[in-house]
Formats: sequence, C-alpha cells, structure tokens
Amino acid sequence: MVTASSAARAAGNTGPQAVRVHQDSRIPGREAVDVLQHLVEVLQSTLTASGSVDDFGFDPEFTETILLPIIRPIYRAWFRVHTVGIENIPAVGAGLVVANHAGAIAVDAVMTQVAIHDEHAQHRFMRMLAADLVFKIPLLGEAARRAGHVRACVPNAERLLSSGEIVGVWPEGFKGVGKPFYKRYQLQRFGRGGFVSVALRTGAPLIPTAIVGSEEIYPIIGDAKSVAKLLNLPYFPITPTFPWLGPLGMIPLPSKWTIEFGEPIPTTQYGPDAADDPEIVFELTDLVRERIQQMLISRLVQRNNIF
Repeated sequence: MVTASSAARAAGNTGPQAVRVHQDSRIPGREAVDVLQHLVEVLQSTLTASGSVDDFGFDPEFTETILLPIIRPIYRAWFRVHTVGIENIPAVGAGLVVANHAGAIAVDAVMTQVAIHDEHAQHRFMRMLAADLVFKIPLLGEAARRAGHVRACVPNAERLLSSGEIVGVWPEGFKGVGKPFYKRYQLQRFGRGGFVSVALRTGAPLIPTAIVGSEEIYPIIGDAKSVAKLLNLPYFPITPTFPWLGPLGMIPLPSKWTIEFGEPIPTTQYGPDAADDPEIVFELTDLVRERIQQMLISRLVQRNNIF
C-alpha cells in the first residue's frame, strides 16, 4: 500500500546534485520575463480577433499558431519536459486524463496540454476542466477559453467526452495546487469521484497521469490567508522568491519535468448505469488515485536531480 510517508521519502530522494541547475537550462531569468511580457502583448492584440470557435470558445487556430509557440520554449528549454506513455492517449475518440495537481498555479495543466499536442502522433488538443476562478481573471479568462479550457462541471465534461474529445481533470483542485512543499507528491483527496461518474456515463477510458517536476517550480512555504481573503482567493502562496523579489519572484524554478501517461482504465464494461452506483464509483476513484501515487513514487525514485 502506498502511503504519504513513502511519497515524502521518495520526493526527498534527489541525490547530492539536487541543487545544481541542469546544464540544458538555456533561458535566463531576464528572457523568461521577456517571454511573459510578449505573451501579454500578443494576447491583448489577438483575443478580440474573430476566429472559428466552438460553443465553449475554443479556437484551435489561435491555440496552434499563437499560444503554443509562445509556451513551447518554456516546455522544451525551461522545464525540459520528458513524456512517457504518450501512446496511451487514444488516437481517436474520447479519453479522460486524470493527473496530480501542484505548483501554486496550474502550469502543470498547460504543460500537459502541450505534451499531448506536440508528442502525440495525431497532435490532439486536450480540453481542460478549470475552476471558475480562471474565467474571472481579466485577459487570462478569455485566453483560457480560446485555448480550450472549460468550466469544470459534470454537464461540460460529459458533453466534451460524448463528442470524442480528450479531456483533462485535476481532482485534487486547490488542495493539490496550493499544498505546502513539505507535502509534495502526496496526493490529496480526490473528492467524491465526479470524474469517474462522467467517464462511466460516456464510456471514456480513465488515463492516470503522473507529473513530476511541478512541485518544485514554486515551493510553497507559507500561505498568507489574510491576503487571500482580501483578494477572494483560495490561498496566497509564499515561496522562497515570492513576494520578496516582486515580479521576478513569479519566474518558476527550472525543474526537470516528466509527464507519464499510464495505461488506460476502461469503463465500458460497467455500463452507464454504474455512474449511479457509489461502490463502483469509489472503487474506480481509489484505483485511479492509487495508480497515480504509485507512478509518482516510481518516477521520484528514478530521479537523480530535481533540476
């Protein structure tokens, strides 16, 4: 049985070279800031442009020609993402990618989107289920819609999967992405299994996905709860660099990432009525969570260097 303590030990097993920056990191801090500034400028000039979008606001042309080329250098040169098991993403038809969540902000969701598009033979787009908060932020909310983000709710998820889309979900939610660094790679509660019910109703396979590297980009050492309450945020992360260094403190640390897509768990054998059976839903929820935790521990044991 995988335990939280075993995950913590594995996360700490990074070897004596853990503090040395990987020689392949080629983007200095100044250039990372330039990338972010360029992203804002491009978004401001393109988000109001009309394009071919679906009912959710997804614009494939904007995503492929504007957004992905901006994010790709971060994916390739800053985080140096290595993917494993990309063949487990269906070439056609629906699939529900279920992943661990970490890193103060949802950078892991964006990196997973790039991985599936760039590494998969069919260059598939992943539609990400996002919290309401994302769509309330000026500029970011519209960019998220154009990039394929959809408000996380059962009807939206069912509609996308029924249409044969690849959908991404992070069941830990804010408890995962905002957890303190000492709890790194220890999966938080997966809720009541709503994502499993959706998969059962649509017959979509569940694809356990483990992301290693995301926990280190913004090591959360504290939570300014009073500031979070003032800003109406679920948390306000304090890291070794933020808010102490101002905007420079928002540059993520260049950890080396691995995204592993596990073997799909089929759901068609249960039938859509199983979505209303709590025993089956809880059983599959625990199975997915256990698979992800085991994959994380395995990857952490193999990792010699955080950077």
